[in-house]
Amino acid sequence: MTRWIASLPMYNVTPEHTASWRSLLSDSLAIVARAFALGDITIENAPDGELMSHWRRNDLLLSQTCGYPYRMLGLANEVHLIATPIFDAPGCEGPRYRSVLVVSAQAWECGAKTLEACRGLRAACNGADSHSGMNALRHAVAPLARDGRFFASVRWTGSHAATLRALASGAADVGAIDCVTFALLHDSHFEPLDGVRTVGMTASSPGLPLIASRALGEDQAGALRDALDAALAADSERAHKLRLRGFARLTGEAYAEIEAFANTAAQYGYTELR
Repeated sequence: MTRWIASLPMYNVTPEHTASWRSLLSDSLAIVARAFALGDITIENAPDGELMSHWRRNDLLLSQTCGYPYRMLGLANEVHLIATPIFDAPGCEGPRYRSVLVVSAQAWECGAKTLEACRGLRAACNGADSHSGMNALRHAVAPLARDGRFFASVRWTGSHAATLRALASGAADVGAIDCVTFALLHDSHFEPLDGVRTVGMTASSPGLPLIASRALGEDQAGALRDALDAALAADSERAHKLRLRGFARLTGEAYAEIEAFANTAAQYGYTELR
């Protein structure tokens, strides 16, 4: 019997959000499983840290990745692009999103009220393979950098929530947070948000894509897209909690914008966040 796994690792900002995402995933996959007799499906918690091997699994029925590994690290050539969520959050327009530029309250009081005023401060970033935390911030900073440098240091935190904690605690001064994550954390009254201030937003780009293994047939991939729409429509309260309005069906080429961010920064001689 064929066995499949599924996970939605990107926006589990609280246990309540995790439960809602798993519920949406379960309802969607149940529709597809009935239609195609797909066999056993296990909804998993995605592994902490390294996700590339998880996203490359042949038995991956559905997951969500970031636009950076999708476009820049080769995933686009290995997976089906299923859909791109449409969120109701400040900074989102249709299936596009931005990063919120934030500084610590202390940095704000010292005059860091624009990105340019953050020159020489300490940055915090969730990861080097993140579009929202690294690539979009690098793109925003590039025109302001001098001799390939803008920040005094860069602290790698592992998550957007950890970046916000670093700012609120005074361990760092400035960072970029996925605007959907920022909105969901705001909804959940995430305490470190009290210790940060917003100074702007990055340019927009296509949102985080839902993907599946290419072992899944084209008809099955199409049915999965339809099942996501049906599961979303079936529970408006769940959709509201997730700030989820729908799913767009972008082409893989839409994610060329992610590479364009990196190329623009490189044209300024700013190839690394530093």
